[in-house]
Amino acid sequence: MKLTYQPFELTLRHPFTIAKFSRTVTPIMLVQLEHQGCIGYGEASMVPYMGESFESAATFLSKIDVDQFNFPFDFGAIMEYLDSLAPGNPAIKAAIDIALHDLRGKLLGKPCWEILGSDLALMPPTSYTIGIDTPGVFLQKVKEAAGFKVIKVKLGRDNDKELINIIRSVTNVPIYVDANQGWTDRVQSLELIHWLQEQGVVLIEQPMLKTDPEGNAWLTARSPLPIIGDESVQRFADVEKAKGVYHGINVKLMKSAGIHEAKRMIDKARELDMKVLIGCMSETSCASLAAASLAPQCDWADIDGPFLTTNNPYQTPQLIDGKYQLSHGPGLGLQLK
Repeated sequence: MKLTYQPFELTLRHPFTIAKFSRTVTPIMLVQLEHQGCIGYGEASMVPYMGESFESAATFLSKIDVDQFNFPFDFGAIMEYLDSLAPGNPAIKAAIDIALHDLRGKLLGKPCWEILGSDLALMPPTSYTIGIDTPGVFLQKVKEAAGFKVIKVKLGRDNDKELINIIRSVTNVPIYVDANQGWTDRVQSLELIHWLQEQGVVLIEQPMLKTDPEGNAWLTARSPLPIIGDESVQRFADVEKAKGVYHGINVKLMKSAGIHEAKRMIDKARELDMKVLIGCMSETSCASLAAASLAPQCDWADIDGPFLTTNNPYQTPQLIDGKYQLSHGPGLGLQLK
């Protein structure tokens, strides 16, 4: 097996602003694994708060002995091996995991979604995320979301109601809210949640600090809307800890270290009678299609990476009625430009 990789800077269509920071580009490491004439594609989207970089990714990849990866792949053993090389580094581990899943599908001649047991008839619509911005730019972003059946909005500052009102001046589609740990007062947050419910909001992601399980649990016990843990739920071990603190979890491949562990997290959440939102970072079509292969097993999807960027190196996934249309071809169905 041959491993190759290259750094890539993914440019965002607009500056992406959430409660605590803003950015315009995302460092991506594009990974390829070649075996028996087939190539598996993967990627690491290294958003700043996760602490990974081109340098850390290259260092990690240099430690990998690809002879550890024998087909048919034992993904549990592979993840144990990757974790043994260095702690953390979930995004670059995800790149390897995604490439191996794509490769497995191509070697078997089957689509990843089928191998993973997904039913395409259950594909949820994906939301389109709008970051915090000035009213004029925010309105323009809302208009750009035309065609999507759900809007996800970043809140967590002092103008939350203003942003929701701007959305409602243009469209009545359902709204997902992500506070990104930006809310601090429990009572005020609960009052806002009741108001948000009246505006057609469907769910609330990570309202309070991930280090405040009591505050989040207090809201969860009283909220009329599902409260979803995001920053506080990274990998499999975090799922059970989230029970009672949140109604559900946000699974992202760049947090879970790939498809294999994301699937385990989804199954564990179902066992615990918790809801599941599958999300993404700023990603190309590669990781987005990987997440979409699991989306039919989730309640909600927020896989909008390719639609928020200007230089996606792959073809943009097809959406119909706001839902991913996955290929019946082998692997992820990723198409090169």
